[in-house]
Amino acid sequence: MQLVTATAALPADTARVVVVADTHSAPHPKTAELIAARRPQAIIHAGDIGDHGVLADLATIAPVHAIRGNIDSRGLPDVLELELGALRMLIIHIGVIGPRLRGEVARRARTAGASLVICGHSHVPFVGGERGLTVFNPGSCGPRRFDLPIVFGLVERRDGNKLSLSHVDCETGRAWLPPG
Repeated sequence: MQLVTATAALPADTARVVVVADTHSAPHPKTAELIAARRPQAIIHAGDIGDHGVLADLATIAPVHAIRGNIDSRGLPDVLELELGALRMLIIHIGVIGPRLRGEVARRARTAGASLVICGHSHVPFVGGERGLTVFNPGSCGPRRFDLPIVFGLVERRDGNKLSLSHVDCETGRAWLPPG
């Protein structure tokens, strides 16, 4: 199957991007307030949006760049190659199998010159590295799945192009870290 790919660039001075995924038409009630408090210059939705009103609501906070997830209808790209200065990101809904980066996703990221892969689908918040790429899953800020946290992600650029990747707990508003 041929994936529809879009490209976009964020303004060069963008320092903070919020990343959400798997809202399934019902983001946690505190999500918008918590995102707005972080004053992002952009928001990325990594798929499984559900009702597109979710995107309209997010767009009242900051410009939104979204891709289609496996529950979404057509009308959005399947893949987004997003540029932020020297940083290139590849946003794709299904990027990993378990804890491993999918081979075709790694190849696509390399072809696009991306160093950061952002994905959703699993609802599992994750920051890792594999195959020379950084992989970031913001988790889900939609309805709870199993005992997974309800979170969204932050991508922050500091001191030029140094990246900070983190998660925010939608229930407490505090930074989320894995248990243990």
